[in-house]
Amino acid sequence: MKYAIVEDGGKQYKAVEGGYIDVDRFAAEAGDAVDLSRVLLVADGDAVLVGTPVVAGAKVQATVVEEVKGPKVIVFKYRPKKRYRVKTGHRQKYTRLQIHSITVGE
Repeated sequence: MKYAIVEDGGKQYKAVEGGYIDVDRFAAEAGDAVDLSRVLLVADGDAVLVGTPVVAGAKVQATVVEEVKGPKVIVFKYRPKKRYRVKTGHRQKYTRLQIHSITVGE
């Protein structure tokens, strides 16, 4: 199984060929091609390439599938004996990417 650890938006994701990852939302339409060039690690069976900090020439090619929302997070502020209660919610937006290929070039 070939996979790579990529960094996008300060977060790290495990990208597997043919799989999907949800990254922080960015401006792209569904069907757009995206290249993730900040590849930290590439593994193909027993062969593992670890970058310092990135693997030179490595690239992950993906396609934007859709924009999705994450799970709802409830924020509840409460002060006892003061009759102060505020309840709000938040849903983070993500961009879903389908991984097509992981390449290591020169």
